[in-house]
Amino acid sequence: MSVELSYTNPFQPEPARIVRQYDLIENHRFLQVRHLDMKKAMSFTYNPGQFMMVSMPGVGEAPFSISSTPSRPGIIEFGIRRVGKVTTVLHQKKDNDTIYVRGPYGDGFALDDMYGKDILIVAGGLGVIPLRSILYYVLDNRDKFGRLFFLYGARTPGEILFRSEFFQLKDREDVECYFTVDKDPTGQWKENVGVVTTLFSKLPKIDPMNVNAVVCGPPVMYRFVIEKFLGLKIPKTQIQMSLERRMHCGVGKCGHCVLDYLYTCLDGPIFTYWDTLHFRELI
Repeated sequence: MSVELSYTNPFQPEPARIVRQYDLIENHRFLQVRHLDMKKAMSFTYNPGQFMMVSMPGVGEAPFSISSTPSRPGIIEFGIRRVGKVTTVLHQKKDNDTIYVRGPYGDGFALDDMYGKDILIVAGGLGVIPLRSILYYVLDNRDKFGRLFFLYGARTPGEILFRSEFFQLKDREDVECYFTVDKDPTGQWKENVGVVTTLFSKLPKIDPMNVNAVVCGPPVMYRFVIEKFLGLKIPKTQIQMSLERRMHCGVGKCGHCVLDYLYTCLDGPIFTYWDTLHFRELI
């Protein structure tokens, strides 16, 4: 009698084709990829806030937040900063080249808790890459959410990621966008100048019990943005943060991404502020 065994290797990457790639700003590259298996490509799903492992044989692999939205199937998008061997090779890839992906991993945004509520998105620098996913998910499912506010800050105008597409959102009536830079060496920036928290003064009156706020950015930013959220009386359970650690395996086996007693790759990278209150090392 023969016995059929079913086994899926969680570490097995799958080939994907680069559909489109271009530079966002210096050392920051945008990649659109699709699984080579078209059936897999069209059935592949994930939640905003999850991440994937991207690898190149003989080079290595690294975790990257998914920047696209599951409401637009068939394509997976990443924003990749060049910082090491894997990212350097990825920056050299061209359209139709093959890379390898596995995932998705982690726990994304708590969408069930966000439906019907106003959404306040605050991004700083590279933090806009994972938040772009939830931004477009809300825009694609506009009838499921209340008002949408998008606050984004960078150090200079030249460091604004996705600048063209984000500025086009300002023409929409179903989202309020506010942009800022810490400084403007060009003197040509027509938006706000100052840290991202200065944008809170531009927000209309909100009902804190009916708002779900999300934030991602450089470590120094979290404390001040969360203070603003709390100043608006938004409950701690309705504040979601995207936290990144040295995620290595993606499945909770290596221990690289342990955050106190939780694994970022399994329990995160999205946490509520309430979840993190007793972490010894938050950011």
